[in-house]
Amino acid sequence: MESRYPKFTFTWIGGIVLLAGLFTGTMITSLFNVFWMFIFKESLQYKDWFFMLANASGFLVAIAFFDFFIVRQTTGKKLNFNFSPTNFYTYLLIFPMMAGMMFIAEFIAAQIPTTGPFFGKYYEFFTRLMEQLTDDPVVMIITAVICAPIFEEIIFRGIIQKGLINKGVKPWKAIVSASVIFGLVHANPWQFVGAVLLGCVLGLVYEKTKSLLLPMLLHGFNNLCSTLLITYTKKESFAEAFQVSEWIILAVGIVLFSLFCYLFMTKYKVHYNEI
Repeated sequence: MESRYPKFTFTWIGGIVLLAGLFTGTMITSLFNVFWMFIFKESLQYKDWFFMLANASGFLVAIAFFDFFIVRQTTGKKLNFNFSPTNFYTYLLIFPMMAGMMFIAEFIAAQIPTTGPFFGKYYEFFTRLMEQLTDDPVVMIITAVICAPIFEEIIFRGIIQKGLINKGVKPWKAIVSASVIFGLVHANPWQFVGAVLLGCVLGLVYEKTKSLLLPMLLHGFNNLCSTLLITYTKKESFAEAFQVSEWIILAVGIVLFSLFCYLFMTKYKVHYNEI
């Protein structure tokens, strides 16, 4: 039986196509802003919703470029992914596993300096940048909890990781590679650590379940927790929110991740394949 999912591969050419799409999508929104300024004498770049639009358009055009210039040209099929849900037992395994890695990632990221001649200035710049993104919690949730998990999982797990595996790269190498790229695009050392570690969990879940829905839900869960922490505590820190030591957060994280990762790897059985 022929699969309805295209067996495309990911190479450096595909990476260039994604970057070209991202640039094109960003330019489209920038040109729209220039047009708006010319007609209405008002800049949209300070509107919260415009940030959300610019972010979404960049990802959408990048995915469309990869679909048209890579997937359709090499496979004759359009880009398509498995978004099948799974049984409730699986969710009881993957969400605690994700939470455990979130705690571990927070502890490791907290060890990176935020002061000094290099890290201090960089951290101040990064903090100001994050504060300027949006003050509207609704826009923040839509952007970070809904849009980002959908678009980013399609690109990093659905396109890059899957494309590398289709090329013949061992799954664990493809998972790590996609996660490192995922970390690099965050462009700062504090989010890099978390993105790589959490990306490995997302990649593992995708590889084992063959469904892109599950890493999207886990990604959204992580971003929701971060958004709530920033909104109500002004610090993206579980340790400060719970008023406990970072070492306790690390210990709980290790226990949660180790236990539920073991159960997921040994007890979970794949219920479907991409056919």
